[in-house]
Amino acid sequence: MTDFHTFPTAEAAARALSKAVAQHLRDALAAKGNAVLAVSGGRSPLAFFRALSQEDLDWANVAVTLADERLVPTTHPDSNTRLVRENLLQNRAAEAQWIALVADGDTVPPPAEAVAAALRLYRRADVLVLGMGGDGHTASLFPDAPQLSDGLSPDYPQPLLHVSPPAAPHERISLALAEIARVPRVYLAIAGADKLAVYRRAEAKASAALPVGLAAAAAPSFAVYYAADV
Repeated sequence: MTDFHTFPTAEAAARALSKAVAQHLRDALAAKGNAVLAVSGGRSPLAFFRALSQEDLDWANVAVTLADERLVPTTHPDSNTRLVRENLLQNRAAEAQWIALVADGDTVPPPAEAVAAALRLYRRADVLVLGMGGDGHTASLFPDAPQLSDGLSPDYPQPLLHVSPPAAPHERISLALAEIARVPRVYLAIAGADKLAVYRRAEAKASAALPVGLAAAAAPSFAVYYAADV
């Protein structure tokens, strides 16, 4: 069952989402002494990142990682790592640990090597915040990607895989759907009528054509935070 929350503005949605995520992180900290948060990149989550960075919790025992990453140097303008460092790992959240999907450096290894390196550091998230593209992709599970059948397989043996987006720049590392299904708390942040329409189609008929619907159906707890005004 999906929980759906509507907000008048992106700023209001970001504030509410930051409060909800912070509380789940506190719950994980209380239960086991540490917590892992996985987030998505792109420009949409910036207000959420900045709000969450101000939340008062035991950030020193929180590790932050990504739902997906572009295989570019972490100084590249398209790097999700760079985006998270500049917008989330600030203020109180500057004390958080960082779990890299792509190591710092001027070059990036070939995809198979990059995935193998990321798997060595991987820790499952307690809380995952996803975004969604206009084509219905989430994380980097793009419709028509050559690796999509692996990425959507319930039996895929690894939490991460290499994805080649058919119509977007850069090779990617992404969470597999089977791993998304193992995360206790999953959130989706979307904004605007166009994306809402895509999500509603995906929700009505979960299929590989709109992978976000499969993520919503697979997650044990899935909540949508929707901002009506972009």
